[in-house]
Amino acid sequence: MSTAMLPAPPGQPGTPPKLRRRVLPRPRTVVIALLLLAFASPLAVAAYTNSQLTPDMVHEVGDQDRVPEAVHDGGPIINATGQQPRSYRLPPKTIALTFDDGPDPSWTPRVLDVLRRQGVKGTFFVIGSHVVRHPALARAVVAGGHELGLHTFTHPDLSTLPAWRRRMEYSQTQMAIANAAGVKASLLRFPYSSEAQAVDNADWPVLRQAGGLGYLVVMEDTDSQDWSRPGVDAILRNMTPPDDRGAIILMHDAGGDRSQTVAALDRFIPAMKARGYRFTTVTEGLNLALSPGGGATARQPVAENPAASPAERRRGASLVQAVRLADATILVLKVLFLVVGLLTIARSLLLLVLAGHHARRRRAPDWSWGPPVTAPVSVIVPAYNEHKGIAPAVRSLAGGDHPEIEVIVVDDGSTDGTAEIVEGLDLPNVRLLRQHNGGKAHALNAGLAAARHDLIVMVDADTQVAADSIRTLVQPMADPAVGAVAGNVKVGNRRSLIARFQHIEYVIGFNLDRRLYEVLRCMPTVPGALGAFRRGALAGVGGMSDDTLAEDTDVTMALGRAGWKVVYEEQAYAWTEAPVALEQLWRQRYRWSYGTMQAMWKHRRALWERGASGRFGRRGLPLLAVYGVLLPLLGPVIDLMAVYGLLFFGWGPAAGAWLAMLAVQLLTALVAFRLDREPLRPLLVMPLQQFAYRQVMYLVLVQSALTALTGVRLRWQKLLRTGDATLPPQPGRDAGREVPAKVDAEAGSGVSQEVSRT
Repeated sequence: MSTAMLPAPPGQPGTPPKLRRRVLPRPRTVVIALLLLAFASPLAVAAYTNSQLTPDMVHEVGDQDRVPEAVHDGGPIINATGQQPRSYRLPPKTIALTFDDGPDPSWTPRVLDVLRRQGVKGTFFVIGSHVVRHPALARAVVAGGHELGLHTFTHPDLSTLPAWRRRMEYSQTQMAIANAAGVKASLLRFPYSSEAQAVDNADWPVLRQAGGLGYLVVMEDTDSQDWSRPGVDAILRNMTPPDDRGAIILMHDAGGDRSQTVAALDRFIPAMKARGYRFTTVTEGLNLALSPGGGATARQPVAENPAASPAERRRGASLVQAVRLADATILVLKVLFLVVGLLTIARSLLLLVLAGHHARRRRAPDWSWGPPVTAPVSVIVPAYNEHKGIAPAVRSLAGGDHPEIEVIVVDDGSTDGTAEIVEGLDLPNVRLLRQHNGGKAHALNAGLAAARHDLIVMVDADTQVAADSIRTLVQPMADPAVGAVAGNVKVGNRRSLIARFQHIEYVIGFNLDRRLYEVLRCMPTVPGALGAFRRGALAGVGGMSDDTLAEDTDVTMALGRAGWKVVYEEQAYAWTEAPVALEQLWRQRYRWSYGTMQAMWKHRRALWERGASGRFGRRGLPLLAVYGVLLPLLGPVIDLMAVYGLLFFGWGPAAGAWLAMLAVQLLTALVAFRLDREPLRPLLVMPLQQFAYRQVMYLVLVQSALTALTGVRLRWQKLLRTGDATLPPQPGRDAGREVPAKVDAEAGSGVSQEVSRT
């Protein structure tokens, strides 16, 4: 073994930077909080305003002993604003046509047209959320001389709601009316209400509260039952008052097909006029009932839709903006859901077709890269504080079965005795270079400068390889057009749930994605854990750059742009240590995501260049942007819409859509695991991975994107190692083999004391 000390690179301190006690950056918490707030607020409003309407729900009448007789025995207009409740009927031969559940863009205009042609005014009990979405219809009602009343904001069964929620239903509907039509309403009709005689003990507190808020509660005494669409003739029979009585007739201008309502209305009005009936609004009919000739003591007339104050209109405008934002959010999420679904299916089909083609070609009996590659190999291992895993990693590399391997461990200013452990191994084909802490790219360049051979393999210090991995990895170099080879990196510590999630991710990402990229000749990354390079190819692109935090992606893109083929060797296995703690995982993926974005931005000119660079740019960069950034960012939309649908719209469609997407992902995973000859049991946790792990990756990517947009430059951060990664036995492979018997005893001699950076 030989050891050399390298000088610190220009501008770098001579001592390693101290790790901060706070592992996670503060922006993570801010990102999570802002995202939750940004999504939760509009979705909560949308869930509230999109409550499902159940027309004419059956309301079972309960005990009525607490309801005053004045209500039971009175008329459909109930005044509970004072201590003594009163109720009123319309005068004989007086009809008030009332319409519930609107405004509706299809049917309200048709109802208004019939009323206009017949010269009749009506009373429209509107739903506040509908007014927000169709304010012009509310204005048209008032402009036509008709009356507006409240029918709550979301059409709930008020007897099941707490008092504060009922007040909110009323006040928000008032605000919507004020904003849309500039007026207020004093009439209120409860959803699912019927006649005054049906008011029971559960309804009475609701009615008393409404009276205390100043509302007149309007029931009905003639139900057309048009909601059930029994036919025009049946509707006409139902809505005709007996014995020339006055009547408040219940009809609907929304909630479904109202063509029978419109047709019945057009026949009913002239028929009743011919019998001497007059048509009024509810308030006008009440004022007639309260006049001396109407059978009641003369009183001051009740105002019909008085003007709203400027403050009330401003509050209504704020409500409208909130609902519109919620509607826009839901629309965007629906569009994104469709986009994600299409992208997921397209990616799966692309992977299955191209990866399958790649696998069949590679496994064909006549496949060969060319003559066996037996040229010597230099393996470079950058190491910083890797004392827990460096020994097994170096042993696995030095014990490879390739004819000649030199292992160069570059200690990047470790403070935990990593260098001493390497020295203690005393392996004849291992060299140790020491340098002041300068970062991974500088360590790789230092090893590259010290390497004796033209075939270079780069391996992370926490990674172990099979005995034949180095030999297998360099075989594609038989093709002179190949400049780099990506190995098959696997998770070596799979005991924790997080590690198993990453195992699934690695198998799919390495086995399918890299096959796809090779076929399209746009490989974006040769993994730092295991990759082979030609020295000349690296020299042609300037070696390993420290411009980004993803030096492996950066140099791979540069090689692709330079015209070198970058391929994937599925038989060259390596086992790396995956983070087992959420904080460590977050830090690793934050660096990966941010570094990848940096590399994409650095090589953006490839999009419009010609030749090999343009081919890579117009294939690789869009694929990486769509499937490496955009799709992971949008992926949680599936889960978000599934949860939203489960909570507010029933489990069937939402669960079906989510399970369909899961099935597509599972099919892709099955193919990847089969191609990689991996046991399928880890896929049992895939549903949890898709629902939980994906959200963490989403938040990491969001933080990385925000960091990239703000232009903040991150420093390379060291992960804590546990040394739990193990090299599993491989069928037909001597994974535990020691250093070959024939090793040049002088292979590590003659190393200069100083090596300059390439």
